[in-house]
Amino acid sequence: MGPDGRVVALAGALRARGVRVGSGEVVTAVRALGVVDAGSRDDVRLALRAVLCGRPGDLPAFDAAFAEVFGAAVPDARIAPVDLGGGSTLALPRVAVPDAPPAPRTAGLEPVVVPAAFSDVELLHDKDFADYTDAERAAARTVLRELARRGPTRLGRRTRPSHGRGRPDPAATLRAALRTGGEPLRLARRRRTPAPRALVLVLDVSGSMAPYARMLLQYAQAAAAARSRVEVFAFGTRLTRLTLELRSSRDPDRALERAAEAVDDWAGGTRIGASLGTLNREHGRRLGRGAVVVLLSDGWDRGEPELLAAEMARLRRSAHRVVWLNPLKATPGYAPLAAGMAAALPHTDHFIPGHSLGSVAELAALLSGGLHTTPGGA
Repeated sequence: MGPDGRVVALAGALRARGVRVGSGEVVTAVRALGVVDAGSRDDVRLALRAVLCGRPGDLPAFDAAFAEVFGAAVPDARIAPVDLGGGSTLALPRVAVPDAPPAPRTAGLEPVVVPAAFSDVELLHDKDFADYTDAERAAARTVLRELARRGPTRLGRRTRPSHGRGRPDPAATLRAALRTGGEPLRLARRRRTPAPRALVLVLDVSGSMAPYARMLLQYAQAAAAARSRVEVFAFGTRLTRLTLELRSSRDPDRALERAAEAVDDWAGGTRIGASLGTLNREHGRRLGRGAVVVLLSDGWDRGEPELLAAEMARLRRSAHRVVWLNPLKATPGYAPLAAGMAAALPHTDHFIPGHSLGSVAELAALLSGGLHTTPGGA
């Protein structure tokens, strides 16, 4: 198991023991391994503990999880040192390409080999999805699954007691006054709790978008599996709903296979306006008002720009926010001059690239707290 796999496994073991570990901590933990003595079990343990333990009460759970993932401690045990020669493999702090098979266990402890130059090149973070190898696509899935856990929220109907913020709670104030001789000493308050907001993912699977749709479909599958109120659609020349297929199996690979089988126009032409028209007419009630809609497309449309503009305007009126991911935006000097993109852009709130893990991370950050209205996609 490579170092990124070890860290992900450790994060999972900690979560199973009730310790809160997010994707940011996982990224930082992998980076930390690049600046400590990879041959020292104590250095590795202390570095990971410093990153992944936010409270003193987490320490017993960490010790147990570390022993589970890295093996029991052996006196004077050393982890196999890292070769830092010029032929070392570059790696990404967020995820690394799978390493060669690990060496046999030594003294009951499997060596942990940390690739060199963790902080030098974020190889997969900025690499274009279209240039990925099969191994890199497989390695990126771990990051995509982590990012997919983050999604938009809204204020729900349920409330909880609050200190200093929220609406006054007369009933709680009176109950507290009974304990102080009928004298209300403090105004009790309640605030609304967050609830999941509907998320709609609409992926362009035409020929020019196939490499990007393949990766974003993995993100969509993980989002549909991890969160409620997620809908997924694909389109080329027509719209296809994929939500049921992506939730049809606990095996992500099988779910993705079923989704791919459901799309008849994969790698074909593109009719964005007509497809969005189908989304608005046939699925508007299912989506409801107030959803965050994320579209992945390069904006090349065989249909009329006027139709696309009209359907985007209709979609924007019913949505909470519209986010457009366009891989071409990562190209130096890019300007949205294509008729389809120019017609759609005035009706989007955020316009970001969709070409790499970094752009998906940007999307996840938007969805989990950075959404605001900025017409024109700033």
